[in-house]
Amino acid sequence: MLLRLILACLCVAAVTAADAVDAAEPPLSALTLVGAPRTVFKAGRDACDGHDVPDAPARAVREADGGIALFGMHYRNRALRGRDFDTLKLDCAVVLDSAFKPEPEAFDDRTWITATWTEDGRRIEALLHEEYHADEHGRCRTTGVLACWYNAVLAARSTDGGRSFTRATPPTVVAAAPFRQEVEQGRHRGFFNPSNIVADGRYRYFYASTTGWTGQPFGVCLFRSDDVSDPARWRAHDGKDFSARFPNPYLKGAKPTGACAPVAPFPAPVGSVSRHRGTGAWIAVFQAASGGVFPRSGIYWSTSRDLLAWDAPRLLIAGSTLYDDPCGAGGELVSYPSLIDPAAPGRNFDTVGDSATLFYVTLKTRGCEITSERDLVRRQVSIKVWP
Repeated sequence: MLLRLILACLCVAAVTAADAVDAAEPPLSALTLVGAPRTVFKAGRDACDGHDVPDAPARAVREADGGIALFGMHYRNRALRGRDFDTLKLDCAVVLDSAFKPEPEAFDDRTWITATWTEDGRRIEALLHEEYHADEHGRCRTTGVLACWYNAVLAARSTDGGRSFTRATPPTVVAAAPFRQEVEQGRHRGFFNPSNIVADGRYRYFYASTTGWTGQPFGVCLFRSDDVSDPARWRAHDGKDFSARFPNPYLKGAKPTGACAPVAPFPAPVGSVSRHRGTGAWIAVFQAASGGVFPRSGIYWSTSRDLLAWDAPRLLIAGSTLYDDPCGAGGELVSYPSLIDPAAPGRNFDTVGDSATLFYVTLKTRGCEITSERDLVRRQVSIKVWP
């Protein structure tokens, strides 16, 4: 997911988010890095083939036998597995591949596993980030990658503890633009980069980004479901209630409902969101380029009591990101942050205690090129949340 390509669509969103947040408000939490970063996966050392680079935020599940499966690789999806987070190694078995199908209604061009949820460690529900590149299939009236790029969030399922994932036929679309890919060509369109899934009582939530269209503002939207096993039950917050829905526009009779209301201060995709077990507060981590409420480029965090109103973002790691010009990156970018507490109860690691691990990706640059030299690294974080 070359997220820097959508920077032009999202830079205005950063200004909007800045206007919506009072940077002088007191913080709800404090996150402090502890110790040096440790490498979890190094592409040049640990890859099975040329597709193996970390290219999405890390998502972990505890399998039925107690082992850990961690997703967050490329569109030839594989998992890192181990008895614990200290023994994670890449499993070369492909759990979900991309078919590069030219038919946009197949929603099977390039696909990443970007969120997971399991109750028993065997059946795992997944959200997928799917990209359709019309320029590569001769179906774009204009030129340029961004101008021909159409995104959707899909659903998939594993019944073998994440060893393989299958899609439904027709594809199960969780969120798509309410028009087909040939409409509004000339810019990036759709929903993309879902966050992890988190639980609050009987509901499950995730965030997804959109570049918007007529009647739909760009930004980050919050989705909710009372049954994560039924992808059709996801609804987005419209500013008052969870009533907006964005079904498959290629299905006869599929009718979108409403528009989702963007959530500040996120200028672009949410890397992850976690609930603090001691206070019930929510902590989100994400990357941002400098501007507005973001004094420096890097990885930020923000805290919320209700998933809708967030406090002023604060810098956790400074550094150029995928939203910055790589020509001035100084040789390395930081991206794809995710906060995971190895001691979290349950199987989905959607809560954190007073310490957790920040997973993120470092990407080497050469001149103005982002190379395939990418490392998945982790770093301990101390967490303080005020009640």
